[in-house]
Amino acid sequence: MALIRLLFISVVLIFSFPQKYDENYCNLKNTSFKEGEKITYKIYYTLAGVYVEAGEVIFSCNLEQYNNKPVYHLIASGTTLPFYDHFYKVRDRYESYTDTETLRPLEFRRNIKEGGAKKYENIRFNHTANTAITDSGVLKVEPCIQDALSAVYYLRNIKFVNISKGDKIPFTIILDSRVYLTYIRYLGKEIIKTKYGRFHTIKFKAMLIKGTLFAEGEKMTVWVSDDSDHLPLRVESAIIIGNVKADMMDYQNLRTPLESQIH
Repeated sequence: MALIRLLFISVVLIFSFPQKYDENYCNLKNTSFKEGEKITYKIYYTLAGVYVEAGEVIFSCNLEQYNNKPVYHLIASGTTLPFYDHFYKVRDRYESYTDTETLRPLEFRRNIKEGGAKKYENIRFNHTANTAITDSGVLKVEPCIQDALSAVYYLRNIKFVNISKGDKIPFTIILDSRVYLTYIRYLGKEIIKTKYGRFHTIKFKAMLIKGTLFAEGEKMTVWVSDDSDHLPLRVESAIIIGNVKADMMDYQNLRTPLESQIH
């Protein structure tokens, strides 16, 4: 029932939409977010067709210094609601220090408390040697590797061009000190209605990796705003028991107006 962790992984999949792997995408310029942006999501869980609110996740972006260079300090914090704290209390925090020029991660930290379990993870990146220094050792990685949080912001800047309905787009990401190869399938565009409003969106399916929560296969459906912000609006996915949904409920300080919203 680790719903917060599922949303983090889900949102990473949302933005992991590279066109064919190309080193030209390793140094994208940021045109989709800015310092001070804050996005709030509500998490819902269902076992019998009725969604019940279970938690909240907040993503924020601040401008700081890291080793004497400007970086985006990205933070994602997740909590269960007080009612669920009695059964399965979650207090998760993900952090990424990302270069403002290249949008490559320099360091990733994860501090999670789920039920009675606790875990701390740290990953430092050496982009000259194409390695990731993890708690388990040094991994050889691709030039465009992203961590579980920096990918959300980095890949928002990829343009959705030259992609046809049904195309499968592969990508890699590091998570739990392991490098994963998976893909998403583009499904086209769609108008959706949320509690926040109606939006023009880009829709696709994500290939999930089998694990303790996931039903393996193209079980996750994702909608992102069809504008320059590429804001994740909704994620729905089957898990081992039941289904989970994450909806965007509030945002602050977007780089550009959310033009995909239908007024």
